[in-house]
Amino acid sequence: MKHFTYSFLILSLILSAQEGFCQTPQDQTFEILKNLDIYSDVIKELNAEYVDEIQPGNLTKEGIDAMLYSLDPYTNFIPETEIEDYKFITTGQYGGIGALIHQEGDYVIISEPYLGSPAQKEGLMAGDKILEVNGQSAVGRTYDEISAILKGQAGTEVRIKVRRGETDQILEKTITRENIKIDNIPYYGIVGGDIAYIKLTGFMQDAGKEVKQAFLKLKEKQPVIGVIIDLRSNGGGLLNEAVDLSNIFIERGQEVVTTKGKVKEQNRTHKTLYPPVDLKIPLAVLTDNQSASASEIFAGAMQDLDRGVIIGQRTFGKGLVQNVVPLSYNAQLKITVAKYYIPSGRCIQAIDYSHKDNNGYSTKIPDSLIREFPTKNGRKVYDGGGISPDVFVTPRRFSQLALTLYGNYLIFDYATHFRQAHPEIAPVSEFNISDTIYADFLSFIADKDYSYTTRSEQALERLKSEAEREHYLSAIEKEYDELKQHMIRDKEADIKKYEEQIRELLRAEIVSRYYYQRGKVESSLTNDPELERAIEILHQPSTYVAILQGTWVDPSKNQDQEQDDQEATDEPTEPLTE
Repeated sequence: MKHFTYSFLILSLILSAQEGFCQTPQDQTFEILKNLDIYSDVIKELNAEYVDEIQPGNLTKEGIDAMLYSLDPYTNFIPETEIEDYKFITTGQYGGIGALIHQEGDYVIISEPYLGSPAQKEGLMAGDKILEVNGQSAVGRTYDEISAILKGQAGTEVRIKVRRGETDQILEKTITRENIKIDNIPYYGIVGGDIAYIKLTGFMQDAGKEVKQAFLKLKEKQPVIGVIIDLRSNGGGLLNEAVDLSNIFIERGQEVVTTKGKVKEQNRTHKTLYPPVDLKIPLAVLTDNQSASASEIFAGAMQDLDRGVIIGQRTFGKGLVQNVVPLSYNAQLKITVAKYYIPSGRCIQAIDYSHKDNNGYSTKIPDSLIREFPTKNGRKVYDGGGISPDVFVTPRRFSQLALTLYGNYLIFDYATHFRQAHPEIAPVSEFNISDTIYADFLSFIADKDYSYTTRSEQALERLKSEAEREHYLSAIEKEYDELKQHMIRDKEADIKKYEEQIRELLRAEIVSRYYYQRGKVESSLTNDPELERAIEILHQPSTYVAILQGTWVDPSKNQDQEQDDQEATDEPTEPLTE
């Protein structure tokens, strides 16, 4: 609601679509100047007359945010104070100590120091509770406040006092900030015996070059018969990096993406610039509904050019391009300037932000407006809603119990407890959660609160509310009570029922304490349906060719895929600093 509460403050800056549609440039210039005048008068009068002191800077930012909120989620105002965050999003670099953090109650906790970072070199560990920063108490302060203090210019120092995990050990560290570079690739290796696997988490600076280097190293290590590029949960980044990544597998001079916007002179066709690395090796691309933007450019180009098989779930559908415009006082405006179109000519934008429903929400592109396009081999593909995979794999869904144990940091806290008792563990490929470790975990959480509500319980409560409203509750009360008791008994058995899922999350969290992000990713590949399907297809050349020729019928295309295609998802999360 706050966006609309403050919108009157920037009414002077908003030109409605109806007004702007038939106005001449001179008329629009007059409207802008007139409304800027009105806005200036509003701020002055508020400052002079409002009953309490106002903060003009904060009020103005609220107004600007409200104005931009009415457009799309990607057009954002970036004040000078947030430039470091923007620098990180675009380059993967920032000045700081190099550690992920999160909030638990009144405390900010070290989630994980990056390997080789100042935080790691000074001995900070996951689970360390931040007590003071630069002599000031950190207790009760927010994640954002602590993050802003920890970041800063390389070469400067920050003093941190922490409590080591669940012990009483207090440590004081003086850490010299450095330029922190986050790797686009946390892990790459050989899977399935002879297939190169590369996990790409972002399209920040040098992403294409890093994938090329990883691919060449894997090919030098041993002969490989295929390559898997994992773009799951990759929210995108720089457009040119998607083009450079495509260039590894397609010839120089090939069109990858075209951007088209209101200013025709700024429309661009982006083609590959360099000699390819490998034009023939079979390629599989893993996607899910959080693969967005640059991820979709690459996956869509590989699909349109019939260069690779897309495996997983439908991608998010972000087909909008942003430019950054400098403003006064070192502020910047990230503004949506165009839509992008992949080689078949289709745009994969899923949400039409220019039209709202009766509740003021943007709507998806209607089915009636979705168009068919041909790939290079003549396969049918469609616009208006992300990249639909060639091979659909039903996504794994963790139980509410497993998600609660993870979301309430009980698995994280146990990993901290485990790390303090075990200075080292076996390599990731050999480490497993033994019965002894699992029993110790159950003992650890025995006195902890991990209450949760299942979807069935939510549905039962909705039934009760409706029955009460329609005066039927007395007629079904006995059955309602029996169902509720059955659910309580079933929940008590969930710790056994979902033991495999809990062990999997425990293993990933524990190995990350010793092997950092690389270990966590490697651990997650042990039970991975999309990866297993990709390996299977790359080991079956006839199936791979049939998919690209359009003669293969996906036996897994079923109601699960239709539901997955229709599910609403949150906006893809761009990478943020700690």
